[in-house]
Amino acid sequence: MGEGVHHHRPTLKQQNKPFKSRHATKSALKEISKGRTQRPSPKSPAVNTAAQLRFNRRNTQKQIQAAKRASAVAATRIFNGVEGAPRIVAVVPLCKDIRAETAVRALATACGEEVEGLDENEKLWRMKAHRFKTSFMFLPVEYGRSWDALDTVKAADYVLFLFSPTVEVDDKGDTLLRTLQAQGLPTVISAVPPDSFMPSTDQKSRAAILKSLLSFMQYFDPFQTRVFDLSTSADTLNVLRSVSEGHPGEVRWRAGRSWVIGEEVQWEEGTLKVTGVVRGARLSANRLIHIPDFGDYQLSKIMSAPLRNNSLKRSTMEIEPEVLSERILSSADSLVSTNVPDDMTNEQTWPTEEEMSGAVTHFESVIDGVPDASKGTTPKRIKRIPRGMSEYQASWIVDESDESEDNTTDQKSAVGEQDEEMVPLASADDIDNDRSSAVAFQDLDVEEEERQLKEWRNRAQEERDAQQFPDEIDTPQNIPASTRFARYRGMRSFRTSPWDPYENLPKDYARIFDFEDFKRTERDVQKIAEVEGVEPGRRVTVYIEGVPRAASISRNVPLVIHGLLQHEHKKMVLHFTVQRNTEYEGSVKSKDPLILCYGPRRLQVKPVYSQHTRGGGKGVNNVHKFERFFWHGMTVVGSVYGPVILGKQPCTLLRETADVESPELVAMGSFMNPDTTRIIAKRIILTGHPFKIHRKTATVRYMFFNPDDVQYFKPIQLHTKHGRTGHIRESLGTHGYFKAHFDGPITQMDTVCMALYKRVYPRWSEPWQAESKESRHDVSTGDEDIVMD
Repeated sequence: MGEGVHHHRPTLKQQNKPFKSRHATKSALKEISKGRTQRPSPKSPAVNTAAQLRFNRRNTQKQIQAAKRASAVAATRIFNGVEGAPRIVAVVPLCKDIRAETAVRALATACGEEVEGLDENEKLWRMKAHRFKTSFMFLPVEYGRSWDALDTVKAADYVLFLFSPTVEVDDKGDTLLRTLQAQGLPTVISAVPPDSFMPSTDQKSRAAILKSLLSFMQYFDPFQTRVFDLSTSADTLNVLRSVSEGHPGEVRWRAGRSWVIGEEVQWEEGTLKVTGVVRGARLSANRLIHIPDFGDYQLSKIMSAPLRNNSLKRSTMEIEPEVLSERILSSADSLVSTNVPDDMTNEQTWPTEEEMSGAVTHFESVIDGVPDASKGTTPKRIKRIPRGMSEYQASWIVDESDESEDNTTDQKSAVGEQDEEMVPLASADDIDNDRSSAVAFQDLDVEEEERQLKEWRNRAQEERDAQQFPDEIDTPQNIPASTRFARYRGMRSFRTSPWDPYENLPKDYARIFDFEDFKRTERDVQKIAEVEGVEPGRRVTVYIEGVPRAASISRNVPLVIHGLLQHEHKKMVLHFTVQRNTEYEGSVKSKDPLILCYGPRRLQVKPVYSQHTRGGGKGVNNVHKFERFFWHGMTVVGSVYGPVILGKQPCTLLRETADVESPELVAMGSFMNPDTTRIIAKRIILTGHPFKIHRKTATVRYMFFNPDDVQYFKPIQLHTKHGRTGHIRESLGTHGYFKAHFDGPITQMDTVCMALYKRVYPRWSEPWQAESKESRHDVSTGDEDIVMD
């Protein structure tokens, strides 16, 4: 090409667009797709026309409606027909002048049926309603028996509350309603039994009374629309129609769980046979069974049982029962609920040669002057034996040295107990007085008794002090603060200071179990429970092993057994959020004995309360402040050791009263996930008075009483009630005075504080048993002497 040839500038040259394909031929596109076809998206603008959007909305609503209909059909499938499973109706009177028998007779008269077992005083009343093509099983409850009402409602599909038009609902009925509401209520129906109104009551007055009862009931169940009057045939038929045609409301804690009402109960050589209909979810022989007031047991097998109505026809056609589910040893749950701690697995260090030589020298100095003992035995103590007495008899004589050693041990144990309860240490004179009174009782006169009563810090005064001066205690004068508060530590920041959750754990932590991933385990357990076992609606006979004979004895309510999910027998650290009952006016303190009710269980617990913080904890250390008292208007977290329950289940805290059958509702709430790393830190605040002040420096007294304590607590940060922070500079004198420097000027009216923390652990729980009600009643009424004898 010649030199005079003209060339275009590079900027004027054509450039293809980058999204254009270089090989957009049919063969190239076919090679890329490999036979796949492109389906247009229904959300693309080309397809999303107005008609298509309307069709999608209708289709979504249709699917939701079909799912709800299928769920309703599945919930009522076991009740289909008169020969199906009966609908369980718990009849609970809320007034003392109401009887359940009157209401049930009215229901039977309205549909022209008879109630089986009503005249025989049985615990189960059965009735067939051919008009509504269903059958009923009524569970009556006597007025004032709250424990029976709680157990009955746990197994019921419907609850029929009975009111009186002349007698108001008293405190017992109100407490029972609140407890049942916290526990979980199925479908509720409210009614007034027949012949309850006065003959002179006109129709207008009746309507006003029913309206007043409805407003009262709507406070506990807002879905109530009316209170039925069973003296009229129309309302009686409406009650039967509501129970017959609807499907029962689902109780949250019963979702995915099975239970069986014992229609027939037999006990033979340690095996309890319970015949009834499986309800709720599937029942498997590999899982454990909980019997209220008796504990958890294993199943040997589940056999089929004929329908109760066809029991008379078995003579013509005998049907052999078949095994529906049998326990498999390799996959069955164990009755082991706790671990056996092995002390030999603890961290141990082998002593060095220098430590061994030092120990030998110390031992030789200790035993100097003691006569030689035989090899392999402990050196004997020289003890004077009275003449004519053998060595064995003389071993029971207590010397003065033994008494002094025992007194020293008692003082040390008393210090440990007071450290646990966080109360000021008693003086030596008080200890001597207690020791002398333990030997011989002396009846005091009225003046001395009143003086000691005034000195005693009762619960009300202690609670007022805790509200006015939270966590503040007095430093003891007769014992060093470094010894009294040896288990406490200082924290620069409660929110961010590190705290090892596995540091110095108690022995109880070696007995409990823990989940690596609680949510994943819960999902796996629920998936297994959906496919194994006997489906609900079958009438079966459950064989339970190792049950005491007392479980088969007839009680006020029928026997109900509850199926447990996998791992629900193992004990862990349980945490639950609770709120105070607004109607309970008593004092609630940490470690007070209460009754914890959750699921089918009832435990005797001493919960430890701590602050409830959203998001899992303050900062990164999962440390939560210990609460000494549980006041109104606050939500706290209670912690105990007990059998775990899967899911966010409701719980209630009850306290026994003089009337054993009517406990008081203290608090209600729901469970959290079990967490062994949750740290409950108990805080105490030592206060001092700024004696002399010079700008930012002050001389503080009355916080400590010896210079050794000042040096021991010197690294811990100080703060004042007006927001200043500082540190101890130096000790002054021999009475515990010290000089402190703060980040700003302080005033004479300010108070210098030092916060100390120690970890608090839950208390072990025990099952609450019904047979011990009377003994606890004697203790609560003051008959301690009878119980102790």
